[in-house]
Amino acid sequence: MTRRVLLIIMGLLFSVCLLNMVQAETGKSAMENFFEANQAYKNDHFRQAADGYIHLIEDGYENGHLYYNLGNAYFRLGEVGRAILYYERASLLMPRDDDLAFNLSQARNQTQDVESHLEISSRHRFLGLDSVNLYEALFAFTLLNFFFFSMICIRLFKKTEWTYYLSIFLAIMISVGAFTLSLKWYAWVTDNRAIVLSEELEVLAGPDAKDTVLFKLHVGTMVDAERNEGDWVLINLSKEKRGWVRSSQLERIVRR
Repeated sequence: MTRRVLLIIMGLLFSVCLLNMVQAETGKSAMENFFEANQAYKNDHFRQAADGYIHLIEDGYENGHLYYNLGNAYFRLGEVGRAILYYERASLLMPRDDDLAFNLSQARNQTQDVESHLEISSRHRFLGLDSVNLYEALFAFTLLNFFFFSMICIRLFKKTEWTYYLSIFLAIMISVGAFTLSLKWYAWVTDNRAIVLSEELEVLAGPDAKDTVLFKLHVGTMVDAERNEGDWVLINLSKEKRGWVRSSQLERIVRR
């Protein structure tokens, strides 16, 4: 009995630790910097606002609203490529935000290679799980574990029929949650989408400036970045349309 209680307590502590991991805490100074950047944006000082948001990101702060505001600042500055990049990053954290979706579509409409967004994005839609972000899936899974271990504790002292069936239900939900979380994690680690930041870039047949130019891409285009080789990266828009570009000419959406 003592061993069982100890295991349950350890399980509860594990759940609490997971909850603490997925809850982002922002210090006062960071909040002040965020509000200052917001105020600069309201005063039409878009470059100052963008610099403020970037400073927060470089300090390790990351949330959907921060990326969204930075995307808005770049959009107002006319830097469509960077606007799309940060809108896409925001959409990973706020997948159900209507204002974000609208602004992203407006930015995409200003690019010359609009069709690339549709084709590349369709590859990364994973079993309809786009409406839930990775942190929400982790938080839900953690809560399920917490409730499950709590129910086990209750059953140690009060074994009733309703606690039995509820425990079974929670166990099934944990299995579903674990499967969902693993799918979201897989989608995250395999997300190689990148946004072209150069106004125009030449896609070459090989990782050498002397290689043949296959085609050209323009700022804001979404591509899949397959692999890096030195200062070069192999990209593709489709099986028939792929080649090499300088890695400095684009940036991956998922930050690792």
